[in-house]
Amino acid sequence: MNGAKSLPQPADKTPPGGTAGAQAFPGPMALWLLVAFALVAASLIGFRQDRGDVVVAERWLDTTPVTITRTGQGPQPVVLIAHGFAGSRQLMQAFAYTLARNGMTAVSFDFLGHGRHPLPLGGSVTRISGATQSLVGQTRGVLALARTIGDGRVALLGHSMASDILVRVARAEQDVVATVAISAFSREITETEPRNLLLVAGAWESRLAAEARRIVALRSTPAVPEQGVTYGDHGDGSARRFAIAPHVEHVGVLYSAASLSEARDWLRASFGVTMPAQRPDRGGLWIIMLLAGLIIAVRPLSRLLPLVSAREAGAALPWRSFWPVLVLPALLTPLVLRVSPTRVLPILVADYLAFHFALYGALTWLMLVVQRRRAVAPPDGKPAADRLRLGLAALGACLVAVLPLFIAIDAYVTAIRPIEARLVLALCLVGGAASFFFATEWASGGSGAARGGSAAIAVAFLLSLLGAVLLDPGRLFFLAIIVPVIVPFMIVFGLIAWWIRQRTRHPFPGAAVKTLAFGLAIAATFPMMTG
Repeated sequence: MNGAKSLPQPADKTPPGGTAGAQAFPGPMALWLLVAFALVAASLIGFRQDRGDVVVAERWLDTTPVTITRTGQGPQPVVLIAHGFAGSRQLMQAFAYTLARNGMTAVSFDFLGHGRHPLPLGGSVTRISGATQSLVGQTRGVLALARTIGDGRVALLGHSMASDILVRVARAEQDVVATVAISAFSREITETEPRNLLLVAGAWESRLAAEARRIVALRSTPAVPEQGVTYGDHGDGSARRFAIAPHVEHVGVLYSAASLSEARDWLRASFGVTMPAQRPDRGGLWIIMLLAGLIIAVRPLSRLLPLVSAREAGAALPWRSFWPVLVLPALLTPLVLRVSPTRVLPILVADYLAFHFALYGALTWLMLVVQRRRAVAPPDGKPAADRLRLGLAALGACLVAVLPLFIAIDAYVTAIRPIEARLVLALCLVGGAASFFFATEWASGGSGAARGGSAAIAVAFLLSLLGAVLLDPGRLFFLAIIVPVIVPFMIVFGLIAWWIRQRTRHPFPGAAVKTLAFGLAIAATFPMMTG
């Protein structure tokens, strides 16, 4: 290519620096592509069949983006739906579609600083007079809009952080017929307020399940209430119940058939809806199939990427030399940042995360310099041709592995596309992530490198984050909450980067994929804050 020396051909006989045309997908690779296509097609058909009769309208209430989901004609009772910390309207779609197909109108919105909302959330997250009051005021404004959309009857449904906000709103707005609190924690709940309260928690979030039982016990007889049993009466507003969704955690509870059915039945009883009950939304199943199909498709599509290096590029550190690179950055990063200024970006804890990525990567590069193992594979041709192949491989990898997944996640899971107000934040997060992923992918790569080194670095990084939380729990507590979300990201994009490295024989295209995925996802989902 452009005068470059020829490279040894890989097992698939693909010409170096190019693709193999019809030979790009022989045998097993064609099967992978067929399975991926079948999963994606089945999921999109499933979405269409389940949600095709539901009408979705988007509108704005001042600066607040609002989604109205309903079926049928004429006035209906309205359920105001609110998401949790670092969530968005999209994350609550399963409830919106379930309620819409069961005779109710769902009104969901993005909190200040979340999702597509362009304005940051003001006030301290640790004081009631700060962010909490801002969110309560915003919610009451959207509730006023909800009253004008339906027949005048309103109920509330919220997840996690939103549960406390909605309890406060329900106590202030006495016409709220019922409240559904998913994964709830709120000290504002009393023996009598809010009216007709349902609490749902996942079986794998035991503390919140215990809290739900405690709340129902405030008014129930016997003193130790049973899950799935209704105490009180919907007619006078005294009804209370808690339910445990099996085999799910803090996010999975939003897609559980048990959670959706409990919310549907509770609100139907509270509103007196008489139409036959429709099954809960199956969006969780279709999401899993869609994302699985897009991930599987990366394996055969990666064969279209150009071969970058004749030999496996990377630091090629054996375990005896790899241990310092693995351990020292993980230990030093939280200690150094504990005494360093990191509050520079208007985004909750993500500014710290950007510094953690950046410093961790810098320390890793430093350790590689100390080890004097910075380069193993020499250039394979002219420098310009080598750089071109590497750039094309990185660009192609991002187009194949990041773009389709992000489009699907943004449409069906949660808002993950950075809006204009977050572009500077995205650049900062991508920059920090680049330091980490390019350094660690190089450190764990190369012929004869420590087996499992990339996975070991991922574990060390997560432990380093948890260490940072222990050193500064007041500020970084929310990092501990999102670690369960970071873990699947690490697993999925770690696997994708490995596939890409197998094809290109260079760690940097996979590092580019991880950098873009993590940088954009964090910048788009963490709440923007001011004050």
